[in-house]
Amino acid sequence: MKSTFRFVTAALVGLFAAISILGAATQKQDHPAYLRALSDLREARGYLERPDRGELKEEEKRAIREIESAIEEIKKAAIDDGKDLNDHPPVDAKMEWKGRLHQAVELLDRAHRDVAEDEDNRFAERIEKRAKEHIARARQHVEDAIKVAGYK
Repeated sequence: MKSTFRFVTAALVGLFAAISILGAATQKQDHPAYLRALSDLREARGYLERPDRGELKEEEKRAIREIESAIEEIKKAAIDDGKDLNDHPPVDAKMEWKGRLHQAVELLDRAHRDVAEDEDNRFAERIEKRAKEHIARARQHVEDAIKVAGYK
């Protein structure tokens, strides 16, 4: 009796694990635009970090907070690739700050397009709307940083 119980328990645990793995794999395939958006957002955040670890201006700090909020909104849709915020392609540390800010704007634009491309259910629409709002505000903060620095 005990061995049957152990066997059934082990089989159920294995079944639930397999379902979870298959669900996660399917989910990643079903939401490639969200995954691209996450990648673009992490990379944009990387470009906003000072290569010399210098102090960020207020606009840059606000942009980073908005990017992090957009990432959290996408994760609420259960689209989480499990990557750390710092998991992005290497950022050219020698790139001038002006170039980094402009690159962040381009990445935010791509992320905005990617988030807008995916999903058609009501729950995802609300998350998409909030994520796009955070991305738009982040972009505006970066544009403000560009203006304050006199780069435009």
